[in-house]
Amino acid sequence: MNTPAKLGAYTLGLVAVLGAAAGLGSVVGPVGAAADDTAGHDTAPHGETPAESPMDTSAQASAAGTHLPGGLQVSENGYTLDAAGSLPAGATTSVSFRVLGPDGQPVTAYDTAHDEDLHLIAVRRDLTGYQHVHPDLAADGTWSIPLDLTAGSWRLFADFDPAGPDEPLVLGADVAVAGDHTPQPLPEPSTTAEVDGYTVTLDGQLVPGQESELTLSVSRDGRPVTDLQPYLAAYGHLVALRDGDLAYLHVHPAGEPGDGTTAPGPDVTFYATAPSAGEYRLFLDFQHGDVVRTAEFTVRAGDTAAATSAGGTTATPGPTDGGSGHVDDGHGHG
Repeated sequence: MNTPAKLGAYTLGLVAVLGAAAGLGSVVGPVGAAADDTAGHDTAPHGETPAESPMDTSAQASAAGTHLPGGLQVSENGYTLDAAGSLPAGATTSVSFRVLGPDGQPVTAYDTAHDEDLHLIAVRRDLTGYQHVHPDLAADGTWSIPLDLTAGSWRLFADFDPAGPDEPLVLGADVAVAGDHTPQPLPEPSTTAEVDGYTVTLDGQLVPGQESELTLSVSRDGRPVTDLQPYLAAYGHLVALRDGDLAYLHVHPAGEPGDGTTAPGPDVTFYATAPSAGEYRLFLDFQHGDVVRTAEFTVRAGDTAAATSAGGTTATPGPTDGGSGHVDDGHGHG
């Protein structure tokens, strides 16, 4: 962030990831028991669209003294994501939206976070079609960008830091895209992903309620890639979304280009805290040969092997305040 205070405040992120919070820092968002977690915010079976009641969610979270992961609310801390409720399908569908501030007016000034004023994540609710883009901002506060939208229910996440003292936020809104569609099943958990001739392997497991170290290694044709290029001020950018409600974890790697200690590959290490047991979809953006590619993984938090403490008992998720220093509010931009 552009001030030390904000750097210390957060970590997306997945994101870790993530989501799950919204850096690396890592992302975290303790959610309480599963029964409470489904009340009032966007929770639905995989691939289905829930009713959205962000204001109720915020009130419930406040009353319960808990902190929700990022992206579950369309309004938070006085800010609202104002986006169209429906859009046509198309490879270059024009998408426009605004962020309204506490005064009800469009926000026109932002603090830059990881080289951009706002990060837009678009994904279908069955966790397909992931896109991480950076729209253009008009003088009137309207953000615009073309997206590749197929028929189905989509979730838009606006990850931003308003100029001034207010903290960064991740807001989410559902968008219906007309047309026939069949939700796709979530891929089985895997530690290997292939993309455009690159192989990315994942070492590490998510443990509910505990900070987890995740290392992603990039290779090509069997050879480690040791010359990754900086992308958004990092050698990798990780977003994690929780299957079901799409809680947003946004994480970034430990270290940064030019710090004298962080190598440009093949390993990129992240720290993430999963707020609950369940399945998460990880999306790793990395740049090599002047092209940004995305490797996708399904991981499961809460497996017996992963969630067993040294004493042989199963670890249980619990509220966390980000005391590790990697995360705090579900927002991942550090």
